[in-house]
Amino acid sequence: MSQDLAAARIKTVRDHMALECTHEWDAVIATFKHPRYEMHGSGAVFDGEDEVRGYFYSSRVPFPDLRNEIIAIAADGDTVLVEFWLRGTHLGPLTADGKTYAPTGREFSVRIAATFEFAPDSDKIVCERPYSAPDAKLRALGLI
Repeated sequence: MSQDLAAARIKTVRDHMALECTHEWDAVIATFKHPRYEMHGSGAVFDGEDEVRGYFYSSRVPFPDLRNEIIAIAADGDTVLVEFWLRGTHLGPLTADGKTYAPTGREFSVRIAATFEFAPDSDKIVCERPYSAPDAKLRALGLI
């Protein structure tokens, strides 16, 4: 992989993550060749634009200010690896494991890793895979 392609992929991921924070969903979708999230904490998969947009909207109900802060980022082959802080304030109902938690107004901060897989010879994402414990947000909020 050329240095130019690696730099373009890192820029795509930085842009993608920043746009998620500002809820610019059309622009986030534009960073994908094919929108897909595989959530390794829960096992959920969101495949295609409609499912990914549904994930965006549903994940912002409990945490309308959900945001990330990149700690480290690197490109290797067709993958960009990112470590980041995921932060938010519990301002809406949060449903997890069949239980709904009323808003607490508490803030949380969870350290997460994610991989972004790219189409060959492209700066377009084909899959984002966040890795975290399935109950990380609940623990960080003091709900369990």
